Amino acid sequence: MELPTVNLKTILLVHWLLTTWGCITFSGPYPWANFTILAVGVWAIAQRDSIDAISLFLGGLAATIFLDIVHISVFYRQAGFTDTERFGAGMAILSLLLKPLSCCFVYHMYRERGGFLGPSQERSDYQTIDSPEAPTDPFVGSEGRGHSPQGY
Repeated sequence: MELPTVNLKTILLVHWLLTTWGCITFSGPYPWANFTILAVGVWAIAQRDSIDAISLFLGGLAATIFLDIVHISVFYRQAGFTDTERFGAGMAILSLLLKPLSCCFVYHMYRERGGFLGPSQERSDYQTIDSPEAPTDPFVGSEGRGHSPQGY
């Protein structure tokens, strides 16, 4: 199944907005967990080639799914919500529902960056030990190419 292309900035913007609205109702560990992971997402945007940044963001999103379930189930009360608090709780729940889809998109980006030996494994400037190619030494044979050694 081919996922449509979604920008990492879009994922961050949506979750930032929903988390900000969710903070109307839920305080304490809810904003700490979610905003910390969103900060790691900013790091993943800043370092586009970093597998570490995108893998930490993916792991953090997966962890906040569990943390949000626990936090919302513990602190959500059935009665006594004002309309504003009900809106905040709804946005926190919507953010929770969107996180598995966001994890799928971020996992796809992780694979594009080369996670789990993905398709973007580029050839390095360094030669591996078991490489069949012979190393090229730019200094070997320089005398034979018309260059004379310099004396100091």
